[in-house]
Amino acid sequence: MFGRKRLDIPSPEEALPGRSETMPVPDRHTVLDTPLTPPFPEGFEQAIVGLGCFWGAERLFWQLDGVHTTAVGYVGGHTPNPTYEEVCSGLTGHTEAVLVVFDPSRLSYEDVLRTFWEGHDPTQGMRQGNDIGTQYRSGVYWTSEAQREAAERTRDAYQSVLEAAGYGEITTEIRAAGPFYYAEPYHQQYLDKNPNGYCGIGGTGVSCPVGLTSAD
Repeated sequence: MFGRKRLDIPSPEEALPGRSETMPVPDRHTVLDTPLTPPFPEGFEQAIVGLGCFWGAERLFWQLDGVHTTAVGYVGGHTPNPTYEEVCSGLTGHTEAVLVVFDPSRLSYEDVLRTFWEGHDPTQGMRQGNDIGTQYRSGVYWTSEAQREAAERTRDAYQSVLEAAGYGEITTEIRAAGPFYYAEPYHQQYLDKNPNGYCGIGGTGVSCPVGLTSAD
């Protein structure tokens, strides 16, 4: 069951049943020494994005000035509290995602999105490089109307420069976040704990013409 690769999202009726028990989460971020779970400081914002294998994706964001904490997990699917093996089966509907908690007085949401767009190839559909499957699809999962508007606006801006560079249409899904299910403890800050571990993240080399303007 877990060996097949499907490139379409299962319906709720097809999805695995999941479970009511939540995944245990480490107390502290191994790099930032901050909690991975709420409550987060008042006034901080949350961004949720998927851009391929979440090991390398998470590292892109914890390195940004103004980020309070990051965590990896699963979003956009049907199965409650899925395991990594279940997500990889393609039978939960989730994609691998990164939760980014940031201080908007130091880092704008557009800056977070700029790192997202430039950190992967958003034109590849149900894959990212050699990683193939629905769990590697590109996605922005907004938590407010302002985030939705920013995601769509930056997508359109990046589409223009990608087309000029010879790339095709952006396939990133932009939708309301829904539940974010934390991944297993060993996935959290994986590349900090395993510096020589696999990282399938690679961008197009095309700059996104938004962001780089920290909030005042």
